[in-house]
Amino acid sequence: MIRQRKIELLAPAKDLECGIEAINHGADAVYIGAPKFGARADAGNSLDDIAALIAHAHLYNVRIYVALNTILKDEELSEAEKMIWRLYRLGVDALIIQDWGITRMQLPPIPLHASTQMDNRTVEKVRFLAEAGFRQVVLARELSLQEIKAIHETCPDVSLEVFVHGALCVSYSGQCYMSQACFGRSANRGACAQFCRLPFNMVDADGKEIVHNKHLLSLKDLNQSDVLEELLDAGVTSLKIEGRLKDVSYVKNVTAAYNERLNALLARRREYVRASSGSCQYTFRPQLDKSFSRGFTHYFLNGRSSDVTSFDTPKSLGEEMGTVKELRDNYFTVAGVKPFHNGDGICFLDERGNLKGLRINRVEENKLYPQEKPYIRPRTVVYRNFDQEFEKLLSRKSAERKIAVSISLAEIASGFVLSMKDEDDNHVALVFPYGKELAHTSQVDNLYRLLSKLGNTLFEVKEGDGFQGIKLSLSDNWFFPASVIADWRRQVVEELLKVRRINYRTELFKWLPTRHSFPLSVGAGKITYLGNVMNAKAASFYHDHGLASVESAYELQPVEDAALMFCKHCLRYSMGWCPTLQKQPAPYKEPYYLISTDGKRFRLEFDCKHCQMKVYAEWQKGK
Repeated sequence: MIRQRKIELLAPAKDLECGIEAINHGADAVYIGAPKFGARADAGNSLDDIAALIAHAHLYNVRIYVALNTILKDEELSEAEKMIWRLYRLGVDALIIQDWGITRMQLPPIPLHASTQMDNRTVEKVRFLAEAGFRQVVLARELSLQEIKAIHETCPDVSLEVFVHGALCVSYSGQCYMSQACFGRSANRGACAQFCRLPFNMVDADGKEIVHNKHLLSLKDLNQSDVLEELLDAGVTSLKIEGRLKDVSYVKNVTAAYNERLNALLARRREYVRASSGSCQYTFRPQLDKSFSRGFTHYFLNGRSSDVTSFDTPKSLGEEMGTVKELRDNYFTVAGVKPFHNGDGICFLDERGNLKGLRINRVEENKLYPQEKPYIRPRTVVYRNFDQEFEKLLSRKSAERKIAVSISLAEIASGFVLSMKDEDDNHVALVFPYGKELAHTSQVDNLYRLLSKLGNTLFEVKEGDGFQGIKLSLSDNWFFPASVIADWRRQVVEELLKVRRINYRTELFKWLPTRHSFPLSVGAGKITYLGNVMNAKAASFYHDHGLASVESAYELQPVEDAALMFCKHCLRYSMGWCPTLQKQPAPYKEPYYLISTDGKRFRLEFDCKHCQMKVYAEWQKGK
């Protein structure tokens, strides 16, 4: 017997519509923002919408995780606790949290997941979280396969969740204070201003310009679709798509694309099985390069590489379409193999590296007629960031998710029994007293047709792989009016839906207090502003786990000359001057500075021991 491990594809939902479509397009779990206190302040959802999403999800054994992953003020704790109880009563499967203060509340028996905002990047930290009681840990995006594998081997009983697709934060999550320092908007409070997507000049200690007006902290988007097997073999259980601010077409396309890849993988790796039920059929071909992206990267999954950055633009490029061949007064031609459509949006980088965009009014073979006269040079690479025809497909009903069933019609003395069994071994059988009258013609084909006519229900008849399809156990050729069979079928479907709801089991987990030592690599006995402590309950947690000194969060008490970003991305490496890996001397004098468009200066510090770059604020202009 193969010991099987359940794998979940975890999709984002900014609202109810996105959540429903994530499920319909293949998600095994969906994460959605709570009404308040989520790490995307603009993606809160009402309790009624969350309840509606749960009702739809649980029919497919899909789990709903609610993000309540900001740090909380003391005066917010009571409201947050009441909200948690309401979410529990709705049937939420788990909460994703950042604030340790939540663990000191009077909690219902609901599982807690450790948000990536808790800075989960070491074996020691994940072990601590598992021993504290977290059922699932969202790992830092910066980890390599070897680091993920080491965590799994040390902590085999906790589920590991990793991001596989979407936007990347340049700083370790939960360890970025730049938005708070510059704009008074805390990333740890769900209000990140995306400082990392701004353009900068980079200068050296003598003021010599190294780089001019580039998005030096902007990263490409993550795409691990071709290494899912390696991730599962490293111990990952949950494959997470980023995007709680993305629109519904993004959710549809990306979820469907990963669903197809995961199904193909699991078809030959029987030790892994999907965590939910049903199979999906699509009216479109999922294509990841059709949805928002800044270009794709594996980030640090296979070690440090030079393909992680998006210096030219923080905006979506989309799919590469070809190069400009010829320019005329009102059109230009593109040499490429992919067809364009009327209404497409295209973009390109001009000679200065600035992103420009055009809307195409009309297409004639490879001739593109834009709305405005194009200022584009021959041999320029053209990208399509809006595919009109593809978006039309996604704007309509683009998927159906069905649960496989077998149906049996059998004869008893008083009438007939119609039964239905689904892929999760839920079974219902209803007895229908009914007189028996012989038919003049064979009823077999008609019965097969009527019984399999499941229409807009969740179910579809399946034959093979343990499913018998439709089975008739009748002693004679009895007559059945179509309306009678339709009514019986409807009643059985309704009962099976009730059984599926009844048999769904949410995990219950009671949080118990612990006192094991909190892991600190430096400064033992003290937690600094990096602990993100904003309330007394969080401070109490750290004290109970061996820390004598607990500093307040940066949001409450800014620290002078504090590191505001901790980045695995390193500009010295990007320039080819890494003293450890590239062995090339830098032609500029350190320290280096980033200068924003409003003149603010930010000092870069390179911590080679921990292979990271730190960013500090220098508020005096022109220093």
